[in-house]
Amino acid sequence: MSAAQPDAEGFFNLPNRTRQRLAFAALIAVALVVIGVTITVLGARRTEAIRNQAELRLTLFAGNVMSELRRSSIVPQLLARDPLLTSALESRDFSQSSQRLIEYRDELGVARLMLLDRDGRTVASSDRVDIGKEHRNEPYMVDALRADTTVFTSIFGDVGRPLFVYSRKLTRAGELLGVITVEVDLFKYERSWDGISEAVIVKDSNDVVLLTTEPRWRGKTEAAALAQEPPKNALVRALRARTDVFDAENSVLDGQSVMRSQARVPFQGWRIVSFSTYTPVRERVASVVALQVMAFAIMAAGLFYLTSRAAERRSLRLQRESAELRKLNLLLQREISERQKAERSLEVAEQTIAQSSKLAALGEMSAAVSHELNQPLAAMKTYLAGARLLVRRQRSEEAIVSFQRINDLIDRMAAITRQLKSYASKGGDAIGRVDLRAAVDSSLAMMQPQFRQRAIGLTVSLPDAAADVLAEQFRLEQVIVNLLRNAVDATRGRPDPQIDIILVAGDQVTLSVLDNGTGIVDLDALFEPFYTTKAAGDGVGLGLAISSSIVADLGGRLTARNRPEGGAVFEVQLPKFGDDRIAAQ
Repeated sequence: MSAAQPDAEGFFNLPNRTRQRLAFAALIAVALVVIGVTITVLGARRTEAIRNQAELRLTLFAGNVMSELRRSSIVPQLLARDPLLTSALESRDFSQSSQRLIEYRDELGVARLMLLDRDGRTVASSDRVDIGKEHRNEPYMVDALRADTTVFTSIFGDVGRPLFVYSRKLTRAGELLGVITVEVDLFKYERSWDGISEAVIVKDSNDVVLLTTEPRWRGKTEAAALAQEPPKNALVRALRARTDVFDAENSVLDGQSVMRSQARVPFQGWRIVSFSTYTPVRERVASVVALQVMAFAIMAAGLFYLTSRAAERRSLRLQRESAELRKLNLLLQREISERQKAERSLEVAEQTIAQSSKLAALGEMSAAVSHELNQPLAAMKTYLAGARLLVRRQRSEEAIVSFQRINDLIDRMAAITRQLKSYASKGGDAIGRVDLRAAVDSSLAMMQPQFRQRAIGLTVSLPDAAADVLAEQFRLEQVIVNLLRNAVDATRGRPDPQIDIILVAGDQVTLSVLDNGTGIVDLDALFEPFYTTKAAGDGVGLGLAISSSIVADLGGRLTARNRPEGGAVFEVQLPKFGDDRIAAQ
């Protein structure tokens, strides 16, 4: 204790700012070590868990496919012993054969059964449209004639989907009567994979994709399938970027890590492969790190409080020790005391103002993020409802399109947060020539679900020639979406809601948004922050304030007025691209 006491006294004898710096430096060092260990350990555990889940899922998928193949492999042998089918081939009377095959198909759960004569012509089938077709040169016919047992053949048909066929020849007394074929339905497993997040493929011994969650991959090698364009979702984009960089366990493709898992299907050298992203790992680690950062922030605040109190105690001790000196210099001490109080008050006031400014900025940023994200979230909800309905109707291709739109909206939400963080600096790195028509089309596409849901009449008038302005397209879309959203809210309750959009390119580019709603109550306070006439929870009053600021930054202005016939008009006026006023700015 006696050795530690001088060190503590030496620490507290240091200047207040130095003590705070040392204490915060030590806390930051501890925080970095803890966060680094958390990222390493937790990331490794979550990665291993995802890898185990992927391998277990692949084992289950491989078992299901193998079970179906084994179950169907015995069917040709059983049908070859059916006296009705063999006698029909001998007598050439096939009047009851097709009905018999239909009954077998329903009982056995296979995709299709066909009875071929010795010349390869379909004489009976569970699908009557096949009767009369020639199969003499088909691989399953040729293989069956060459072998004395049941043979399996996989070929790609005209529609680009492979056929999985078991075939066996029918004989009596050594004489060839015909061939029975059994088509196996493995695509039911492919359809069941639509609900998983991984990309899954089943390929044969020649590395050709037979089953896959991406139909366009069928018939291609694995490397060629991953390079297929255009990509459908974020995972496919990550896989297709650089197929020359490919690892048996993990890959870094276009800056994204992807986990590749593989299992063997014990059938003719088949293999099943899945590709999983590390997004769940990153999300889990990010959530834990965020909690740790919050805890260290609280500790930093407590440390700041303790160091401040220690400084106050030291100041009081020094005042007691100098009591006699203060008595001798009473008048001088009073003046010094007053100055010290004024300096402390000024310091406290400065800290209070700085902290209030930080809190105000934080509150405004949080409110802005909440306001701007409501629009893509509403669109995502609509697309998700449509995708759910499409999946129920087994219209997977159209559902994938909805998922792609949702993915685009997620990218847009990320762009919104980046834009709001850089909004205070008013940077112009992305400013360039923008066709305002394209910004209008993009904004209308985002708001289209709200228009359909509310049955709002929409009239759009755009010029044939380009309406170019010097701006950033995302910020223009942000302004247009805000105006459209206000127009939608203004027409709420109207029996015949109508919104008109007029774009005119003259000496300057003018975009007008007209509605037949209730009009504007207070035009003077319209563009003030946090002014809103909406109910609590429907809006915070930042949309028009942000839009007005964006338009002003671009050298234009945003105005509003009421229409004589009812409703409101919002006009965005921007300088035409190449205008000398832009150069002057």
